[in-house]
Amino acid sequence: MGSAVFQFSDDQAEAYDRVSDLMRQAGIDLEDGIITPQAGAREDVLAVVGKAGSGKTMLLARLYEAMAEAGVAIVSGDYEGRARKDRRTLAILAPTNKAASVLRMQGVPATTIHRILYTPLYDPEYEKLAEWLAGGAERPVIEGLADVALDRAHAFYQTNKSIPGAMAAAGLRGSDFIIGWKRRDDPLDIGFVDESSMLDDKQFEDLKEIFPTLVLFGDPAQLAPVKQSGTMVFEKLDAPKILTLHRIHRQETDNPILDLAHALSDDDLTFEAFEAMVRDAAARDDRVVMAERMQADLMARSPALVWRNVTRIRLIQAFRAAYGAPEDELLAGEPLICDGIELPMKHRKKRIDLEARGLIKGAQVVYLGAGRKPGFSRLHVLGAEDPQVSAASIVKIELPGEEEPFIPFAARMGATFLHGSAVTIHKAQGSQWDAVQVFAPDIYAASRAGRLEAGIPLWKRLTYVAITRAQSRLFWVTRNRLARPTAPLSVQDLNTPRPDFQLTSGEDNEKDI
Repeated sequence: MGSAVFQFSDDQAEAYDRVSDLMRQAGIDLEDGIITPQAGAREDVLAVVGKAGSGKTMLLARLYEAMAEAGVAIVSGDYEGRARKDRRTLAILAPTNKAASVLRMQGVPATTIHRILYTPLYDPEYEKLAEWLAGGAERPVIEGLADVALDRAHAFYQTNKSIPGAMAAAGLRGSDFIIGWKRRDDPLDIGFVDESSMLDDKQFEDLKEIFPTLVLFGDPAQLAPVKQSGTMVFEKLDAPKILTLHRIHRQETDNPILDLAHALSDDDLTFEAFEAMVRDAAARDDRVVMAERMQADLMARSPALVWRNVTRIRLIQAFRAAYGAPEDELLAGEPLICDGIELPMKHRKKRIDLEARGLIKGAQVVYLGAGRKPGFSRLHVLGAEDPQVSAASIVKIELPGEEEPFIPFAARMGATFLHGSAVTIHKAQGSQWDAVQVFAPDIYAASRAGRLEAGIPLWKRLTYVAITRAQSRLFWVTRNRLARPTAPLSVQDLNTPRPDFQLTSGEDNEKDI
């Protein structure tokens, strides 16, 4: 079995065994590979928690492999085979597109919680192709699709379990085979939920209505959802239902970012002492940088992380000014954040379509240009499996000291967006970027405010969340300065890897925030 190849630590092995026991009680024996039909009314929830680097995601991946080997069908959100009484299913979920894409990059077929609430309706002709790809039907004969196209689709699906991706490999577009979306009517089976520290009580209750068996994976050191009084949903479970991973695996590979994150657990650590640790780490390792200015180049795809809203707005204005963006229009390549969808109930189908395509609140988007119709935008949804979308858009650019945002253009209704070159640390939860810039003066302000959250100084929680968003490189920015961009905004990087960003220097290359 694939999971047996991986050498678990003691706490991972214990968690794996506990989840295996839960699956066995639900009728799925991971050890012997025997599954029985879903029994019905039994409900259970288990939580696996641990700080960054403790191996939660690796454990989730090994459990997914074992479930797949046992014959459990994976519900990915892009296609769901016909229901059968003897079929057992697993859905692997994350709160955001970005968090789901992080899992998919590690070979775990994750989808968003929002996406699992809706199911695509396939054209009956192409549904036969989807059933064949998923292993539930014979090879179909479809008018207009040659054998070589079917072979391409099949080869794609063997390495990337995406039905739409396989359809695209056959030369089909989404509009060819998906004829609409519908709200899920029937409950599912087993649910694994990553980044569950982001769940609020209502989302948790919604998930329990859909999944009789839930396993939550979360980080108790992150920030609790707004209006949750500093608590996370898994903290309300009975103690035996919470499994804690203590060993920090990634820290053993000498990761200075994780070293800094776990240093925050010292009760006596002050902000000044922590910043001295950042400075020492930067002197030893180029994965940590003490920066005197923000990098506009990096903000185009990896938002600057701040605590205060006023800082966020000032940074956005400085970013747009640095790129020479006009007040009355957006430049191709500007980053946006979806702030929700403003559509009346009679347009429910359109709302479902936009949300299913990844335009959910908090989604990170890059503006590609104006659409064919007035008020429409061509957009690239970062982390979405099918990222290109055109949508009626309402873009709001907030201004310092102004209650009402400036709206460069807007449809009468549609998806609403804020600028995405800077975001609050709260909104950054669930996302990761290769390189992250943290605005240290805001963290200092939080330390001076003396606020606590669940008994922990707020500045420590903010810092922990902010620096653990960085996968490879952390920029700790100490001054309210912005380095001018080294090149104009572009959208070419959306199809090719971006080069590493380098710090620029010189007084002639910076701008006040």
